[in-house]
Amino acid sequence: QVHMVVSGGDSVQTGGSLKLSCVVDGYTYTSYCMGWFRQAPGKEREGVAHASRDGSTRVADSVKGRFTISRPTLNTLYLEMNNLNPADTGVYYCAADALCRIVDGWLGPLAYSERQGTQVTVSS
Repeated sequence: QVHMVVSGGDSVQTGGSLKLSCVVDGYTYTSYCMGWFRQAPGKEREGVAHASRDGSTRVADSVKGRFTISRPTLNTLYLEMNNLNPADTGVYYCAADALCRIVDGWLGPLAYSERQGTQVTVSS
């Protein structure tokens, strides 16, 4: 049974930093893509960062230079967020997909993800 633990969200002021963590357990594939998404109140989910099977990573233009994605082990994904601003507020989710199915540049809806993400709130 697959289980994903996402943590690290908090309330910070503009300019603050946070580091999110995602650990997936029971996902028995030997390689897979992982990614970070976020959803702000009243907005659609948006891709934030992606880690491919070959080790390459990328982040969305809106967070480039401020967010860094890293994957120290196969089943662990981090998102280091610096210089946060109110537009970064939202629930952050992690996803994994052995088939790396990409939709609009990010892991698509068939990727494994759990409903409970981690809340990031940035106040001005």
